[in-house]
Amino acid sequence: METKTCCFIGHRAIFENEELKSWLFEITEKLIVEEKVDTFLFGSKSRFNSLCLEIVTKFKEKYPHIKRVYVRAEYPYIDEKFKKYLLESYEDTYYPEKIKASGKAAYVERNYEMINNSYICVFYYDGDIAPLIRKSGTKIALDYAESRGKRIIKLPME
Repeated sequence: METKTCCFIGHRAIFENEELKSWLFEITEKLIVEEKVDTFLFGSKSRFNSLCLEIVTKFKEKYPHIKRVYVRAEYPYIDEKFKKYLLESYEDTYYPEKIKASGKAAYVERNYEMINNSYICVFYYDGDIAPLIRKSGTKIALDYAESRGKRIIKLPME
């Protein structure tokens, strides 16, 4: 059976409300049931990622076949104790080999890895809360996904 993968990428801080949670529940279930997505990729350091992990974890009770995978941008090598800790929330974790020498761009490269390995990408990008001083990592990832012709679901919905 072919694996279908979805990644979640979004801002560190989000406008979290019941409407957003409702959209995410609806989108996630449609991905599982209608699109046959069975693997979900997560990064870190983002409330959007945390919220999506909470939602996918709830769906894991109903759809036990789905997998949650943590794609690390830090810690290329982890000991068994840390791996065991991570596997309490995920079915798998890995550190992309090609980001080892990327320095400050590790998170950007990790996001590219997640996008490249995804059938569909769910983004939370809000230009009103994106950083003004530097380019938003979420915007960089969104532009990359668009340039690759990826299927994209963008939140918040208008």
